[in-house]
Amino acid sequence: MALKYPVLLAHGMGFRDRRFLNYWGRIPAALEKMGCRVFYGNQDSSSSVETGGRVIASRIREITEQTGAAKVNIIAHSKGGMEARYAISTLGEAPRVASLTTISTPHRGSVTMDKIMTLPRWALRFGCAVADVWFKLLGDKKPDCFSSISLFTTRAAEEFNRNNPDCEEVYYQSFAFVMKNAASDIFMWLSNLVVNHFEGENDGLLAPRAVMWGDFRGIFRGAGRRGISHCDEVDMRRRPLSKKHGGGVSDIVELYKNIVTELAEKGF
Repeated sequence: MALKYPVLLAHGMGFRDRRFLNYWGRIPAALEKMGCRVFYGNQDSSSSVETGGRVIASRIREITEQTGAAKVNIIAHSKGGMEARYAISTLGEAPRVASLTTISTPHRGSVTMDKIMTLPRWALRFGCAVADVWFKLLGDKKPDCFSSISLFTTRAAEEFNRNNPDCEEVYYQSFAFVMKNAASDIFMWLSNLVVNHFEGENDGLLAPRAVMWGDFRGIFRGAGRRGISHCDEVDMRRRPLSKKHGGGVSDIVELYKNIVTELAEKGF
């Protein structure tokens, strides 16, 4: 069964949609093979959620006009899910969105980020300013790293949720993932240990409690020894997570294929 509406993939923080270094790895090709029409958010990698949300809103309108489809299905990773919610709720794009699927999006904020934000504000702003220069060189038009990380606190998330309530006509679902231990991902071992200290099991950045929203589909674990990291969730390594099958996710691409299949069954 094919999807009725196109798929808009909205990336997370720190990356951009590039032709030769695709954020989503093998996922877009797999979805297109299923008959999906796949498009990208094209928002900045580190802009504020408001700025990124305006880009997402523009993309929604562009895609519906280009394809003639009445709506789109959004699949968003991490910060991209917040930007999509802002586009849907605050910017009025709900009539053009059938569903929003969020993959490890910090809807409820991070307790770990609460702790980090108690560090000297000047040091945080300096570090973010340096990051903004780098992201500007990489192509961001309006990098605003400090604004982005500030939204990830539990207090800021609560305010965002009050200002961006769910819209009845949109189906919301969310997915959480966890690493088995710090050795699961060489890129996220330190952050996994830090988050584990404050919040317990996590994907290297976010604990399950932070990402639950709408129809929460559960906590997904890897079939092998590694578990699933924040990077694994978007197929950063471009290969299956494990040769083992059963008892967990062995290839993240299969999870996305299942998501699309279920959306199609719902008439989206």
